[in-house]
Amino acid sequence: MIPVRRVVATCASGALGVALAACGAKAPGTPTPAPPGPPASASGNAVPSRPPTLAPGPSGLTPVFANGPRTRGRTVALTFDADMTADQGPRAAGGEHFDNPQLINTLRTFKVPATVFMTGRWADQYPAEARAIGRDPLFEVANHSYSHHAFTKDCYGLPTVSEDRMRADVERAYAAFRRAGVPHPMPYFRFPGGCYDQRALRTLSAVGVTAVQWDVVSGDAFATDSDAVARQVLQGVKPGSVVVMHCTRSAAPATERALRTIVPELRKKGYRFVKVSELIGAANRHP
Repeated sequence: MIPVRRVVATCASGALGVALAACGAKAPGTPTPAPPGPPASASGNAVPSRPPTLAPGPSGLTPVFANGPRTRGRTVALTFDADMTADQGPRAAGGEHFDNPQLINTLRTFKVPATVFMTGRWADQYPAEARAIGRDPLFEVANHSYSHHAFTKDCYGLPTVSEDRMRADVERAYAAFRRAGVPHPMPYFRFPGGCYDQRALRTLSAVGVTAVQWDVVSGDAFATDSDAVARQVLQGVKPGSVVVMHCTRSAAPATERALRTIVPELRKKGYRFVKVSELIGAANRHP
């Protein structure tokens, strides 16, 4: 959890015509292991076995997605980071709340699709909530690492994952999702703190994920003024935007209240809420 997130940009964007902060997922011809995912959702509908991802680029680096097409209708993806570091168990045991069921219920009430970037530690702490989110067709669960430790140095004071542990940290989160009963976690990864470099992109290429950033910072981390959070989002959203928010009560207490303003105001402006997977799919169809 951080107040404002940073991107260390590497690699030129490809020909998708959308904002890609990096290119490439793996070297040509290299098999990519897919993150786990059963073939059916809680509603009984088939879930695609291969969710949309960005195509590999020339350097074998993990691709990074920041927003969808600007000219294909007014769509916006609200994303929520379910942050919990590997060493915050004692704080949770002491009564600190890293979940926010009221926020999830508000999204359901408003019928807003969303993508939740979940740490494996959060899923271990709140398995019933992780399972309920993962089995609700309104949402999709994506990977935010297991530990919420940074994949670069000097990332908002976060502890750092060593290069030889990066891949294992991502895979450990997928294992936590399986334990919790999340049926089809998406092959999308959000770097803790939003911090990455070429080394991290290269190291994760074998996992087969698309890294997902954002183009709108909500400013909700540690914020107490829900009106300020709502204004920042409403002023920043453009067609195809990805908004980064948080669903942790202890560190983002104003987010649920801000949603009660953000959702109706964006709908008044003609915006349709979608999951990240829909934006990535649109980027692939309309380069």
